Amino acid sequence: MVLDLRLIREHPDIVKAGLKRRGSDAPIDEVIALDSRRRKILTEVEGLRSERNKVSKQIPRISDKTERESLISRMRQVGNQIESLESELREVESKLHTLLLQIPNIPDPEVPDGKDESDNVVVRQHGEPRELPFDARPHWEIGERLGIIDFAQGQKISGSRFYVLHGDGARLQRALITWMLDLRRQEGYKEVYPPAIVKEETLWASAHLPDFEDTMYHDVEDDVWFIPTAEAPLTGIHMNEIIPVESLPIRYAAYTPCFRREKMSAGKDVRGIKRGHQFDKVEMYHYTLPEDSPKHLEELVKHAEDTAIKLGLTCRVVELCTGDLGFKSRRTFDIEVWSPGVREWLEVSSCSNVGDFQARRAGIRFKRTPKSETEYVHTLNGSGLALPRVMIAILENYQQPDGSVVIPEVLRPYMGGQEVIKS
Repeated sequence: MVLDLRLIREHPDIVKAGLKRRGSDAPIDEVIALDSRRRKILTEVEGLRSERNKVSKQIPRISDKTERESLISRMRQVGNQIESLESELREVESKLHTLLLQIPNIPDPEVPDGKDESDNVVVRQHGEPRELPFDARPHWEIGERLGIIDFAQGQKISGSRFYVLHGDGARLQRALITWMLDLRRQEGYKEVYPPAIVKEETLWASAHLPDFEDTMYHDVEDDVWFIPTAEAPLTGIHMNEIIPVESLPIRYAAYTPCFRREKMSAGKDVRGIKRGHQFDKVEMYHYTLPEDSPKHLEELVKHAEDTAIKLGLTCRVVELCTGDLGFKSRRTFDIEVWSPGVREWLEVSSCSNVGDFQARRAGIRFKRTPKSETEYVHTLNGSGLALPRVMIAILENYQQPDGSVVIPEVLRPYMGGQEVIKS
């Protein structure tokens, strides 16, 4: 399951209207037709089984041989009918399941309408884009001059879109990760270190399949996948579980390496470390009661936003419009930081409320009372924050005329008190 099938069945116009807002032409009518056929088959099978059970009890009590053999023959026919219908049922259910997995989530009513990222809405901004009193260098020049980023070595070792961090570059990245994890712990998150390789079923549960299939690395021999984000294994932690209601909400924070087959057009983001096949990220993930998920989205956004502010970076919060909304998201806010070397806003976090979309796929439920029916939890996720774009922003915002880079004050205790990176 993904979207609630009962919602599709009983309120198709609402579902179609929601999907139309995001530009999706999902086959809702076909889903409804398959669901109708599935329910009709189930009714027929139930009727035939009832008839077979009833007659099977009567046969031993019938003394007339001809009548008994006629009923036995009839029950064989009924058995064949049941077998045929069950075969059709399996086929119908398989088609229905496949279609449901391809339907994106319905946008929250509060999400602004729009066709693409140009229609996204800036909600608020902290500070003004920094203009340096000298010609701002891009991070790839800064990194190479300081000897902390080596693109040639990355190319030699692994191929295009890889690089090697050296010395203070590696230390700065490690400091960022440790500081962000410590920050998350102070905010009430439980730190988790999950596997970076997961089974296929985990990615179906987190809805990275089928949507992200072309951008993930897959080991065909062992049939395992390298994670594109810690969101996938953090969804899998409670897959097929009933979470005790007293445990909710659950907040997880996880550092992981992430792997993506970035497919970039020629000339776009080809320089530097903005888009690579491997990068590090600290992820935030919430499991909540359905009615609490909107306030948890606000909390996620605040935590990501505060992280950028504490680093002294100019940042802004942008709400994604319906046309730019991710496959599984109901509502999403991006946190972007300004970087003067590349002269652009860089997305360092994307915070999303996915409602019960992942929980339905993953079978993650709860009970309000011991005698209550099970309900699906709501899940939310956000980067807190994603590297290496934070590294880009720090190198470019804190660069000095002599080529050195001042280390943000909050990171200095994590670098042994060091204040400047210089050659």
